[in-house]
Amino acid sequence: MSSAQRSLVFVMDPPGSIDVAADTTFVLMLEAARRGHAIFYADPVDLGVQGGRAVAQVQPVRVRREAAPHFEFDEPRLLTLDEDADVVFQRTDPPVDAAYVTATQILGLCRTALVLNRPSGILAANEKLYACRFPELMPDTLVSHEVPRLLAFMEELGGEMIVKPLDGRGGEGIFHARQDDRNLFSILEQSTAFGTRRVMVQRYLPDVRRGDKRILLLDGEPIGALLRVPDDRETRSNLHVGGKPARASLDERDRRIVEALAPSLRRDGLFFVGIDVIGGFLTEVNVTSPTGVQEIDALDGTCLEAAILDGIEQRLDGHVHSIPTPIRNFHR
Repeated sequence: MSSAQRSLVFVMDPPGSIDVAADTTFVLMLEAARRGHAIFYADPVDLGVQGGRAVAQVQPVRVRREAAPHFEFDEPRLLTLDEDADVVFQRTDPPVDAAYVTATQILGLCRTALVLNRPSGILAANEKLYACRFPELMPDTLVSHEVPRLLAFMEELGGEMIVKPLDGRGGEGIFHARQDDRNLFSILEQSTAFGTRRVMVQRYLPDVRRGDKRILLLDGEPIGALLRVPDDRETRSNLHVGGKPARASLDERDRRIVEALAPSLRRDGLFFVGIDVIGGFLTEVNVTSPTGVQEIDALDGTCLEAAILDGIEQRLDGHVHSIPTPIRNFHR
């Protein structure tokens, strides 16, 4: 671990809006503060360009878990990111809309500051479509805006499927569609905006009832995993809609998925990623602001944020692909 003080800029949603008991960005900030790094907060709208270089109106911030307020801010200042920052974390939640794309493109102008994840990689990696680079690892999948094609695909799958928006987050807009549901046509019409917007549909995997496995990867290497078990009344397993976290281990199929993805993730600069696996099938690759660190820490008695900061400091010091694996039993 490097002992040098670094300047870390967190481009993120307003700190007052996050749940400090569960948010991954918050514990990354806490760990950075524990190591003596200088921490700055930037709202995505406060990114700009001056003289061809990325700049940001930032606020120095102090963080603490014990009691509110959890964030204390100093006066705003303007930073030229390549001159004044060592690392920029892009941790804004989706949707990846026009404002998100613009902020990412601005961060793409950085040449010496380390931006995680790499802006070009984020822009190329729709969280639903990136997995389609590995169709052999996925459940049967179709992307289309045409309701008749979606219905024909459902017929091929035996009469049920999962419907997902391409730009959703946290389970928003996900449906378990079935042929015997009188709401089926309404679901597909609304999901596709009456045939004008693409959606992803996938074979329904009954193993989801035992849990949707989130595997966190650092530079292509697994550092932790958890199961998100859906509530009996829910299709979705996302934690914020009632999914329950449970301990997880990696089996042979999980490791095969990780090994297949790792070269592509490294090539695209996708340093910290969360992949979702159900019953041995890859369903999503989360690259914008993957979560799960606090839940895994609580379940496994680990400190994944320390592993992530170790990996970043090693990269700043010129050591690549030397990532610690602080997990006791999850990979066995």
